[in-house]
Amino acid sequence: MKETNQHGGLCEVLHWIGGKHRHSSCSATLINTNPETDERLSIVARGTAADVDAAVQSAANVQPGLAALGPSAREGILLRAAEILQRDRDAWAELLIQEIGSPITKAMMEIDIATRVLRANASMARRMTGRTYPSDVPGRMSIAIREPLGVVAGITPFNVPLIKGVKHSSLPLALGNSFVGLPSRRAPQIADRLATLYAEAGLPDGAFNLVYGLGAEIGPALIRHPLISAVSFTGSAAVGKQVHADCGQFQKRVTLELGGKNPIVILDDADLEKAIPAALKGGFIYQGQICMASSRVIVQRSIADAFIAAFVGAAKSLPMGDLRDRSTVIGPVIDDASRRRISATIADARRLGAEVLCGNQWTDNRLNPTVLGCVTEQMRIAREEIFGPVVTIETVETESDAIRLANSGPAMLSAAVFTRDVDRAFTLARSLNTGMVHLNDMTIQQEPEVPFGSDGEAGFGREGMETGVDDFTKWKWITLAGSPSHNKTQ
Repeated sequence: MKETNQHGGLCEVLHWIGGKHRHSSCSATLINTNPETDERLSIVARGTAADVDAAVQSAANVQPGLAALGPSAREGILLRAAEILQRDRDAWAELLIQEIGSPITKAMMEIDIATRVLRANASMARRMTGRTYPSDVPGRMSIAIREPLGVVAGITPFNVPLIKGVKHSSLPLALGNSFVGLPSRRAPQIADRLATLYAEAGLPDGAFNLVYGLGAEIGPALIRHPLISAVSFTGSAAVGKQVHADCGQFQKRVTLELGGKNPIVILDDADLEKAIPAALKGGFIYQGQICMASSRVIVQRSIADAFIAAFVGAAKSLPMGDLRDRSTVIGPVIDDASRRRISATIADARRLGAEVLCGNQWTDNRLNPTVLGCVTEQMRIAREEIFGPVVTIETVETESDAIRLANSGPAMLSAAVFTRDVDRAFTLARSLNTGMVHLNDMTIQQEPEVPFGSDGEAGFGREGMETGVDDFTKWKWITLAGSPSHNKTQ
C-alpha cells in the first residue's frame, strides 16, 4: 500500500485529492520531525488556497453520488475500514510512535477507539430517519426528511490524529456528505494512511480529501469556501475563536473542541486507592498532551497530606523508557516550541511561590513527571492548559470551596470527582461548569455514542452519533395535497 513517494531519502507526503496523491500548486514544503530525536521524518506538501479549492471541488463533485449509494453501501465501507484498521494495527502503532511520540499503550488505545468509532458511525447511515406531522389542511400529507449537507471540513490536532481524523470524517461520510481535511502539520503521514485506508475500504474517489499546510495560511480558505457547509475543529481556544467567527460570518455549521484546564476533585471521603491511579493516568498519559488531561488536582485539606505523599511517590516511579515498551508512560513533548512554553509556565509558577514536589528535569525531549504544590488560582498554571506532563495540586477546606475553585478557570472540558457519597457526587456533577463529569474515574473518557464536548473557552457544540446527525444533515419539509374531494365543503 503506497502512501508516499521518496524524496532525498525522506518520505514525501502529498495532498490527497480526488483519490490520488497530488503535489501542491506551488513548490513550498514543510519538514516534519520525529519528536523523540528531532530527526527529519518527511517532506510535506505546503498547500495553498488553490489546493484547498481543488480538494473542495473534488468533494463537491462526488458528494451526490456518495449520497445515492444508499445506507448499506456507506455502512459497509466504514465497517471494512474498521477491519482494515485492526488488520494493520501494528503498522499504525509504529507510525503513531514515530510521528507523534506516542507510547505503545497510548497508540494501541487510539487504534481501538478509532475502530469503535468507525463501527459505531457506520450504523448511523441507517439512522437518517424523517418524521410525519399532522396537518390542519384536510387531506394533506406532511413529512420531513433529512438530507446530507454537502461538503464537510475537518481540522485535526497532533495528539490524537487517528481518533480525530476518524471522528471528524466517518460520521459525515456515513450520512452521505463528502469530506475535506486539514490535518496537523505534526501528523501528516498518519492522515495519509487514513486516506489510503478509506480508499482500500471502497470509498469513492473524491469523497475523502486532504490538504496539508499551515492552518494560518490555508485554514481560512477552507473554512470560508462557499461549498463548505460545516466545520469540525479540534485545537486551541485562540484558533477556535477565529474558526467560530468565520463560520458565523459565512453561515457555516461548526463544532469546536478546544481543550481546557481540567480538574480532578478529591473529597475527604474519597477512596485513595482508586483516586491516585486515576489522577496519575489522567494527568500523565501521553505525557499530558491530551485535551481531557487532569492537570489540576483539587483536594480537601484533611486528606491532602496523605494524597500528596502517595501521588508524588507514584509519579516519580512512572517509566520513561522505550516507546515500544508497554510499561512506558512518559514520552517526548511534541516540539521545541511546546517544550519552551512548558518550561516558561513552570518557571512563572515557581516565581509566584509554587513548589516543585517532583520532576522538572528534562532528558533530551522528555520532561519527567512534574508535580507542583502550593499552587494558587492566581497563577497562570492553575488556569491555562499546559499540555505537558505537569500536574498542579491545590488544597481546599470544603466541598463548596472545591466547586468554586474548579469553576474559576476560563475553560473546563472535562472533570472528575472522587467521593464515596453518591448524593455528594451528583451534587458536584451538576455544579461543575463543564459538559463532561466522571464520578470516581479519570477525566479522560471517550465513547462514540455520547455528546462529547463542553462550552465557552472549552468548546462549542458536541461531537457524537445523535448530535452529529443534526450537525451534518438538514431538514426538508414536503407536503402532498389531498384530492379535490377532500377540500369540498360538506
